[in-house]
Amino acid sequence: MSPRTGPPSYTRNRATGGRPAKGQLALILLLPVVLAGLIGAAIGYAVAAPDETEAAVDRIRAEEARRDVAQITELTAQARTTAAELEALLGELDAALADGAPPAGTDQVPRWQATMRAAVERHADTPSGTTATNVARGALRGAVDGFAAAVDLYAAAQGLPNADRPPVLALVDRQRTGAATAWSVAAAQLDQINIDAGNGHQHVYLGGHAGEGAFTPDGAPEGEPGG
Repeated sequence: MSPRTGPPSYTRNRATGGRPAKGQLALILLLPVVLAGLIGAAIGYAVAAPDETEAAVDRIRAEEARRDVAQITELTAQARTTAAELEALLGELDAALADGAPPAGTDQVPRWQATMRAAVERHADTPSGTTATNVARGALRGAVDGFAAAVDLYAAAQGLPNADRPPVLALVDRQRTGAATAWSVAAAQLDQINIDAGNGHQHVYLGGHAGEGAFTPDGAPEGEPGG
């Protein structure tokens, strides 16, 4: 008979009777508590995260709105300055373009050009804003460039022989009218974004110098909230 060996590896520990040790039992009892805590934290984060994201989005939108109102106010002030200058300039230019009118004085055209250079520079800055504000800003800049081109074309016409001037002056008139129409569209957009920003109606049109086909003020009192 072969000598006896130790108990097989699958034999239960007689001292514990097969029951888990105290440390193992504590770990087993603690595990559900830990899992419950982790699940609760995950649920809490899932609930809180959307609220935090929404609050952050609201803060960004509020900051953009404040920045846009400031841009609109500044742009409107620039447009009012330019409109006042344009009305004076167009009064003289239209008189010079009238049938049978003598050419503008030698001091007038350089003054017109200086006025338009200042206006072009005033509207050259293009800070990024909302789409609606960018449209108004770009339309005003395009109209100012159009007026500047009309004045420069008139200056060029002065150097031509008298017989060659009429067709060029006709182009000056067309360029000036197109620029005035573009300005009226920009003014309508400027009025709308002021209403949307809470500034009420702000009319920066060219009055009697706008020309046929141009947009005109809507008749609402200045500063009145839009409907």
